[in-house]
Amino acid sequence: MAGHGLNPNRTAHTMSNVLLGIAAGLVFGVASVAMMLPMSFPDKSVAPSAAFVDRFAIGVVIGCVQLPWPGWATGLTFGLLLSLPSAIITKAYAPVLVVGALGGLIIGGVIHGWLPRA
Repeated sequence: MAGHGLNPNRTAHTMSNVLLGIAAGLVFGVASVAMMLPMSFPDKSVAPSAAFVDRFAIGVVIGCVQLPWPGWATGLTFGLLLSLPSAIITKAYAPVLVVGALGGLIIGGVIHGWLPRA
C-alpha cells in the first residue's frame, strides 16, 4: 500500500479542498451571474448559465488540483486557462479573463494558501 497516497489525514485534507472548491465555485458562479444581470443578451438564460458553469468549474478544479506552487499562482493559472475558451468565443477578452483571473487567484489563495508550499 505504500506509495499509493492512502494516508487517511491526506484524504481528509483533499476532501476538504474539494468541498471548499465546490463552495467557492458556487459563490464565484453566482457572483458572475449577478454581474451579468444588468446586461442584455439575445437569449437571456444561455449566457448567464454558461458563465455560471464556467466559474463553478474554476472553483472545483482549483479545489481538486495539488501543485507545488503558491495557491494564488495555481488559482491564477487555472482561472485564466479555464476562462480562455469563453473569452475567445465571446471576443470579450478583457472582462472574461480579468474576472476569471481574479476569481481564480482569490480561490487558489483561500484554498491552498498564499505562500509557496514547503
